[in-house]
Amino acid sequence: MNDHKAERLPVHRGPAAWNSILSVQLASPPLETDLTVDVAIVGGGFAGLSAARSLRRNDPKLRIAVLEASGLAEGASGRNSGFMIDLPHDLQSEDYAGKGVAADKAMISLNRAAIGFAREAVEEYGIDPAFFDPAGKINGAASTTGHDLNVSYADHLKDLGETSEMLDAKAMLEVTGSRHYFSGLYTPGTVMLQPAGYVRSLGSGLRRDGVDVFENTPVTRVKRSGAGWDLATPRGRVSAPKVILANNGHLESFGFARRRLMHVFLYASMTAELDKDTLSRLGGQPRWGITPSDPMGTTMRRIDTAQGGNRIVTRTCASYLPGMVPSEAAVARSAKVHRRKFADRFPNIADVPMEFSWAGHLCLSWNGVAVMRELEPGLFSACCDNGLGTVRSTLTGIGAADLVLGRRSEISAHFLAEDQPSRLAPSPFAEIGANLYFRWKEWRARKE
Repeated sequence: MNDHKAERLPVHRGPAAWNSILSVQLASPPLETDLTVDVAIVGGGFAGLSAARSLRRNDPKLRIAVLEASGLAEGASGRNSGFMIDLPHDLQSEDYAGKGVAADKAMISLNRAAIGFAREAVEEYGIDPAFFDPAGKINGAASTTGHDLNVSYADHLKDLGETSEMLDAKAMLEVTGSRHYFSGLYTPGTVMLQPAGYVRSLGSGLRRDGVDVFENTPVTRVKRSGAGWDLATPRGRVSAPKVILANNGHLESFGFARRRLMHVFLYASMTAELDKDTLSRLGGQPRWGITPSDPMGTTMRRIDTAQGGNRIVTRTCASYLPGMVPSEAAVARSAKVHRRKFADRFPNIADVPMEFSWAGHLCLSWNGVAVMRELEPGLFSACCDNGLGTVRSTLTGIGAADLVLGRRSEISAHFLAEDQPSRLAPSPFAEIGANLYFRWKEWRARKE
């Protein structure tokens, strides 16, 4: 096909809290004219902005336009937990271990390349270092079952030649101020992002470099025109010989990978800013991030003033929604679960109100592969991050830029060697089965 109309546009529920807690930043104006560029990028998240930076670095003469449907960091890039993880982190596994030692070593190398790419962007664009904190993370275990999963993961990391440190309950209390955790497994390579701060700053740096970044400019149609492509938006058009679709799950909205992408929404809540008395009662360190030892458990994160205020984020509950539209009721139901999970961990400050609750869109494939390839002549994709949006989307963006430039790289070769996403079961069996599976997995991981 040479004509791809968007069947749907992104719908967000709840505020993008990471963006809301930062100082107000003037958005780039939407596209309101016709424009001709060398490369048009659909999507201004981690993938799209990374693609733009990679293109700019390798060919500064290119005219590049990034078209973001909402504001920068208002979509999925401002709705994650901000963990930029270097190690295997397979959400479909029992303990995050990936696809074997050789495959995991290769993935670690690529993940660290993505982190290095982001670190260079921080230095190049003068991004606030608080938005890119190489603090590492902890897999928290709240039970002996969770501890056993951490032991299993630590053994796998040892096989990979990677270091980790097992923390006991006392050490976990010193870090978090919570007696909830039985133990924890610390790994040093994760970078803790203020994701909205990083994405907004990356966008600002690209603008200073001459990249056109248009916010609130959804692309409604991508159509072949001669040897190139025309992109329609509500108030303007873009013509380009090459286009990168960096819109993650909404790749399917343009007709690609139909019934092959799993659209999952995760829900999170963030507290109001903690006052001095609350901080005194809480104790612990001012910044930390905890992923659950069981991937279907509860992620927790504490931030400080430099990252947008002294606050704690609670993230749990998942929904499989092929229509890509979460409901307000689902956000409200999840927020109640978050309050309970927060109180379990911090009973001495359980009265702290939640200021924000939201849903964030993940795109996964059943066989854990991305969609980073040339879809049609001159039309490329950097999509399907498998729930690892900060790192994997950075990689697919770089890989797609390499394809546009005709450059062979380790990153592009990795994704080109992957199979296409497995076909999913037909509706409504997929939805019913996936959501029942999530409920069972969440119940099993309820302590974690």
